[in-house]
Amino acid sequence: MSRIHYTKPSVGELESRYVLDAVQHGWGERCYEYITRFEKSFAEHLGVPYAIATSSCTGALHMGMAALGVGPGDEVILANTNWIASAAPIDYLGATPVFVDVLADSWCLDPEQVERAITPRTKAIVAVHLYGNLCDMDALLAIGARHGIAVIEDAAEAIGSQWRGKAAGSLGAFGAFSFHGTKTMTTGEGGIFVTSDKALYERVLTLSNHGRVSGSKRQFWPDFIGFKYKMSNLQAAIGCAQIERVEELIARKRAIFARYADGLLGVPGVSLNPQPAHSRNGYWMPTVVFDAETGITRETLIEAFQAANIDARVFFWPLSSLPMFEGVSVDTPMAFSLSGRAINLPSYHDMTDADQQRVIDVIRDVSRQGSPA
Repeated sequence: MSRIHYTKPSVGELESRYVLDAVQHGWGERCYEYITRFEKSFAEHLGVPYAIATSSCTGALHMGMAALGVGPGDEVILANTNWIASAAPIDYLGATPVFVDVLADSWCLDPEQVERAITPRTKAIVAVHLYGNLCDMDALLAIGARHGIAVIEDAAEAIGSQWRGKAAGSLGAFGAFSFHGTKTMTTGEGGIFVTSDKALYERVLTLSNHGRVSGSKRQFWPDFIGFKYKMSNLQAAIGCAQIERVEELIARKRAIFARYADGLLGVPGVSLNPQPAHSRNGYWMPTVVFDAETGITRETLIEAFQAANIDARVFFWPLSSLPMFEGVSVDTPMAFSLSGRAINLPSYHDMTDADQQRVIDVIRDVSRQGSPA
């Protein structure tokens, strides 16, 4: 029985053709050609005026936060249910991450908890659209406006997701996306910073080029210490092909989720990624959560998937449970509960119906057998 991997990219002839062109001709005067083309195409897809391609989403978050003035003494609020990359740039800048709980239905930031966590030191709120699910952007943007606090969108996992018809990543002070090889669209590694704020864009553009101001008449003259998070022309060539195919890639992810939703219909105590009526979920990572009452745990699910030769990817651990945040005081029962009874499902683009049925059968079998004695 062949192994079912949880994810792999969809790349083909178009990506190969663009990369070969970049390898053979993308040097000298053409060394940024695919980068600028990719930035323009991605910004147009998202409906924002400005984009800066980066070597990672983490880098995009780091520069964006630095441009907002996040630094020592500041606090940045984010959900305790997250990958470390959302919190790391806060630490890089000497600020303090403040972890709050998530909602049971969206697995994303609880706006009421955000409001309660605000102090005079709060500099920003990071809204992470987990697994393609969307934060309540209406509530978070209203909180930000009331308190004069920037709302940052970590849309690393949310290509294809929309909030009231607007693309995830386009609503906050800035957005950041990931193009890691596991994502809906990929450049192998890589990310992008996006914004509609011209002044913020120009600050990040300068930061991204070692502190050299665009248009400076002095060659190799930095005005301050900046960063080096530039995406390569070769990666951007892949990105140019992927953005031409982005609607196809998103549609396939949504079709995979629909197949899971149909196959798991009626399984007691099981829920999947939500999609509120006013939104669209890009469904980067279909995820199954068992109700606490079932007694079915992450360990039960991992064991069942491994026995069926299927990759098992765990739901994110609460950040406060990690060793680097040991001793941080949090009150996030939902974040801890979710991670113990959920699992991400395989969702690569060329999955067959038979592949998906194998996954569905495992979940149904676990549900029938219930929790181990």
